[in-house]
Amino acid sequence: RSCILVSIGGKNIMLDCGMHMGYNDDRRFPDFSYITQNGRLTDFLDCVIISHFHLDHCGALPFMSEMVGYDGPIYMTHPTKAICPILLEDFRKITVDKKGETNFFTSQMIKDCMKKVVPLNLHQTVQVDDELEIKAYYAGHVLGAAMVHIKVGSESVVYTGDYNMTPDRHLGAAWIDKCRPDILISESTYATTIRDSKRCRERDFLKKVHESIERGGKVLIPVFALGRAQELCILLETFWERMNLKAPIYFSTGLTEKANHYYKLFITWTNQKIRKTFVQRNMFEFKHIKAFDRSYADNPGPMVVFATPGMLHAGQSLQIFKKWAGNEKNMVIMPGYCVQGTIGHKILNGQRKLEMEGRSTLDVKLQVEYMSFSAHADAKGIMQLIRMAEPRNMLLVHGEAVKMEFLKGKIEQEFSIDCYMPANGETVTVTTNPSVPVDISLNLLKREMALGGPLPDPKKPRTMHGTLIMKENSLKLVSSEQALKELGLNEHQLRFTCRVQLQDPHSDTDTLHRIYTHLKSVLKGYTIQHLPDGTVMVESIVIKVSSSTEDPNTKVLLLSWSYQVKQELFWYCGEI
Repeated sequence: RSCILVSIGGKNIMLDCGMHMGYNDDRRFPDFSYITQNGRLTDFLDCVIISHFHLDHCGALPFMSEMVGYDGPIYMTHPTKAICPILLEDFRKITVDKKGETNFFTSQMIKDCMKKVVPLNLHQTVQVDDELEIKAYYAGHVLGAAMVHIKVGSESVVYTGDYNMTPDRHLGAAWIDKCRPDILISESTYATTIRDSKRCRERDFLKKVHESIERGGKVLIPVFALGRAQELCILLETFWERMNLKAPIYFSTGLTEKANHYYKLFITWTNQKIRKTFVQRNMFEFKHIKAFDRSYADNPGPMVVFATPGMLHAGQSLQIFKKWAGNEKNMVIMPGYCVQGTIGHKILNGQRKLEMEGRSTLDVKLQVEYMSFSAHADAKGIMQLIRMAEPRNMLLVHGEAVKMEFLKGKIEQEFSIDCYMPANGETVTVTTNPSVPVDISLNLLKREMALGGPLPDPKKPRTMHGTLIMKENSLKLVSSEQALKELGLNEHQLRFTCRVQLQDPHSDTDTLHRIYTHLKSVLKGYTIQHLPDGTVMVESIVIKVSSSTEDPNTKVLLLSWSYQVKQELFWYCGEI
């Protein structure tokens, strides 16, 4: 599950607030005591951003806002705002009404939580406050999924959420501009996988389904109600039409009708082809796919059933799986990633005897197939996104440690940037080099040009002398005269003095004359004068000579100069 706290430029932002599907106790929600031991989270968070509607990214949201306590803004896109409460309510029903759990959020809490949501449009910069701004980019993955660019001053972070770099039958590919963030936080579900071509996978999928139907078998496809389900439905719908097949295709749960309603509503978030053909035919109005009823599972003859949830860990997909598992004619196709501990994960790893609830065992005889129709970026896609955004640092989340380690090495090698992969509860600190823009006055530039010839080229910086003024949040470099004028100050002249002792038996006048002659011979190009008042002047340094009171042979040289003196000259005189 994803729940990340980013502190940037004195602002605290929570990215996603997901729950773990494999736990039924406290561990399913994030541990908010990392933020505060007691009290509401509002005092510690500036905003919460939800990338998309999957429960491992938004499932703990009502718990956080209504039970722990948070009253600030929650940002998500329009489709996420529409679909999120449906999935949360569906999950609440399973947990509370069916399993009878207590200490869980209520329907009212979901409604109250959604009132705090501020919807985001793609590519629109939203000012959260005077300093913090956020911008959403298209992430593919599922309807309404977004990557977010977060900026405070000159520091910035991009959080990908889940994303897909290859377009599919109903969504486009993720895209972001070259924003060069200080850190890119990317999911890494498929950190070591490079998937074969989409067309090959689709062909294999249709071939396997067709073969199973031909031999009179039943095909179970466990899916999540939104996302891959629509993708595979479009695929089977067009295949059934082309092949004129008669075997029924069913889709379980009422969620899908609602889901399709939202796909029609947010048609602009789908891919180009669906948007183009939408007027003649809505791709989400299926002719061959009908709603599923529980009794149909016992019907004789071939059929294809899409059932939720996707990892076979509960619900209707598990019920149907139990009924069909004993027949080798049947088939289960797992179209996506399965978390450890779920039935899906076990059968994919070859387990053929499963311990079910109530100590009963289930013999698995049906065919088990895995086909990655997952909507996550593979290793190639992650590298592609890094090339797009050009981040200064990289942080991998939402993946398995061993796979992340491999990808981390690849990223560091190819892009020569630091890559981090923190475990749960671990903090990573990234040092940034904020650039502070400073305006420079034209007069000062002209003066510098007059002093040192043409302006330096940008690759070879040159030191400039001026006074830095900070006024109304802007910095300006001006000449000292202009600074005094602007700030209404008077000029003060500082004079510095330095004593140098030397052994010389001659008179003070004679010593001074010898010093004058010596300096004349060694300091070529400097203005050196012997003045009538018994002093020598080197540029702006005045030298006086007097005898020491303790020893007439020791002469004391008193050097004094104003602050404009050339430093190298002063040091040279100090060594005489």
